[in-house]
Amino acid sequence: MLPFPSLVRHEGNEPLFSAMEMSTLSTLGGVPLHLHVEGLRGTGKTTIMRAVSSVLPRLIRIKGCVHNCHLAAPHCPVHVKMSREELDACGTEEIPMPFLEISHSAKMGTVVGSIDLAKITDRQHPEAALLAGTIPQANRGIVFVDEINRLAEVAPELADVLLSVMGTKPGKIQIEETGLPVVQMPTWASVWATSNPDEDPGPLEDVRRQLSDRFDFLIHMARPTSVAQVVSILRRSGHEKAYAGDFEARMAAAFARSPVAGPAIEEMIARLYLDFGLESLRAVESLLHGARMRAGILGREEVTVSDVLEVAPMALRHRVEMGVLSQILSYIQGLGEKQAAGQSPSDQPPPGKSIPKPVQPTSSRDGRLVQDPLSRLFCKVKDALAGHPAAARQGTGTHAPGFDPFGRSTASAQQAPGSQTHRTLAQGRGGIADPMRVALTAPETEAVPVIMLAMNDLVRSPEQLEH
Repeated sequence: MLPFPSLVRHEGNEPLFSAMEMSTLSTLGGVPLHLHVEGLRGTGKTTIMRAVSSVLPRLIRIKGCVHNCHLAAPHCPVHVKMSREELDACGTEEIPMPFLEISHSAKMGTVVGSIDLAKITDRQHPEAALLAGTIPQANRGIVFVDEINRLAEVAPELADVLLSVMGTKPGKIQIEETGLPVVQMPTWASVWATSNPDEDPGPLEDVRRQLSDRFDFLIHMARPTSVAQVVSILRRSGHEKAYAGDFEARMAAAFARSPVAGPAIEEMIARLYLDFGLESLRAVESLLHGARMRAGILGREEVTVSDVLEVAPMALRHRVEMGVLSQILSYIQGLGEKQAAGQSPSDQPPPGKSIPKPVQPTSSRDGRLVQDPLSRLFCKVKDALAGHPAAARQGTGTHAPGFDPFGRSTASAQQAPGSQTHRTLAQGRGGIADPMRVALTAPETEAVPVIMLAMNDLVRSPEQLEH
């Protein structure tokens, strides 16, 4: 594993570093914040997330507790029933924040927990006891899953476990073994994961949509964009670019603060949920919590509109279409300008400047309707055409001047921004139209099955075709 100071921080991975700071601070405060990082293979997603494990802050637990019980609120089967005097007698110890990984070959027992065979086979003092799995041992720390989209496909039972862990805050872990009572424990572990959406089995929301929504933030990992950045990565000389100061010290300073979001910020975020038809309440909860974490890291005691604007792409990218996300960002930016001018962000906009609403609220990413196989095929074809050199030279495609890519006169395209025709044209500027978005016109005559047609109706002479 590369040492953390050798990591080079550039524009492509800046959001990942910021998200890891916010998640670490939130986990230290007892609130999990789950991260999912997408990007092309080889961009450094896994390398960066594993390297951060060496500089995570330290925490205090009950001495010897493999579940990392907090002295003020023990939760494991051993300490939860102890009295205050017994807990004080156990003492405490300081350990690094846990960072444990779940592999694709992991078994249910190793992830959740199973019978402790060493104790049950002890000839002197046999005892039926549980052996803590990866997730219970990572309590108050980080659980890392590399290529989680593949894990969700090859090990759906482990994906079900993650759904329980990430469904609420704190999450829940349940251990069931024959001959032992069912054990349920809360868990405060944050899940960090990576995936390559361009490889099989595809994006996580295609494989397991419920699991995708459980992640608070989705971060897109981009490539370096300059020669100097690549050279720094090759030389491993990014000390001055990685972090200004010690990571653990930054987290300790931020943890000492408790930023609050004023009523105007809370109302603004609530309006996002209602006005833009957000499907999941987790979206606005993640947005508000992430904005508070960012304010604390930047040394402020109160959340501003700029915090919300910075966090919004991470919290909403995997939950709304890209067009809707652009509208939301414009909306938040407008409120920021009002705040800079001394106005309240909760003030209503003037007449004639109402906030645009989304065309169709869905849980999709990058403007792609993931629930429709036909739309997925359309997106792949469109991406292929967009990356073709000829298509790049021709711009929006080859069509006659004065006509749009659908062969219709551009004069007829001057419709209101919210009309169906305007939406269809806007989504077809790449040269082809999304088949799920094109308005269909019924034929003049009723459709008849081919097997019911006479031979004369199936075969036409050249003269008949001319007429």
